[in-house]
Amino acid sequence: MESTVKITAAEVNKLRQATGAGMMDCKKALVEAQGDFDKAIEVLRKKGQKVAEKRADRDSSEGAAVAKISADQTQGVAIVLGCETDFVGKNENFLALANELAEIALKNNTKEEFLAADFGGMTVADKLTEQTGVIGEKLDITSFEKLEAPFIGSYVHINKIAALVGLSSKVDNAETLVKDVAMQVASMGASTLSYKDFDPAFVASETEARIAVIEKDNIELGRLGKTLKNVPQFISMAQLTPEVLAKAEEDAKAELKAEGKPEQIWDRILPGKMDRFISDNTTLDQEQCLLDQNFIKDEKINVAKYVTSYGDVEITGFKRASVG
Repeated sequence: MESTVKITAAEVNKLRQATGAGMMDCKKALVEAQGDFDKAIEVLRKKGQKVAEKRADRDSSEGAAVAKISADQTQGVAIVLGCETDFVGKNENFLALANELAEIALKNNTKEEFLAADFGGMTVADKLTEQTGVIGEKLDITSFEKLEAPFIGSYVHINKIAALVGLSSKVDNAETLVKDVAMQVASMGASTLSYKDFDPAFVASETEARIAVIEKDNIELGRLGKTLKNVPQFISMAQLTPEVLAKAEEDAKAELKAEGKPEQIWDRILPGKMDRFISDNTTLDQEQCLLDQNFIKDEKINVAKYVTSYGDVEITGFKRASVG
């Protein structure tokens, strides 16, 4: 027997506000549930599960990156709410959902805890399933990064990259410092804080691989009669022992002598030559170590030097979450 329950516009709107589902989907769910609000939510949730199952193998390669900092600025979280298309990723409702989720993420320490946390009477995981049904695309938390420090700041680049940076203390103008460094993290994609964090085996294998690539390039450049690339002996400060640096200085002095430069002016020339030697032989650090990278706002200095300009403060850690 067909249901004769009358569904009002107010009931449809209430369900729409609660779930974010379209008007017709809400009306159909209420009709199926014979006007029972809770059952209608369950109907929509089941629809979401069916859509989620169908789209389980889809790639959530688009989405929105957001960051949230606690009121006392000692905790921060960066997450990516993933979806399938850039069109959905830029939608205002989708961005609002990402920000709501980030507020919940801030109260949890792991992605697992976060997905099991409450979101309006359901878990975050269930909310993602529900919204998969509403939006029609696979939604997923593709990145979850948590950071704690005496002072934390963040930077978000067009909702595609979210970065967090922790300081050892809140010095004067800490907000500027932490935002500048977070912008560096977002732009340059460092993987670690310092060359001191590298495993020696990693540095050794990376050195071998990089030298092989340059030597291969030089074969082609030589064939074309072009200037060959410099083949470095080393790629990290971790390899530049006092003995290595002492030998580099002796080599530089021998070069100056061969060029006929008066010995009394060597002291003015040597620092520049040593800086060049270190720069040529620390390419891995410059790419992957935050403190050793050239500072994006002043490439004459590295990030470590920029940080020291703020006084007695250090970067204690950083996190980066990006779409795709």
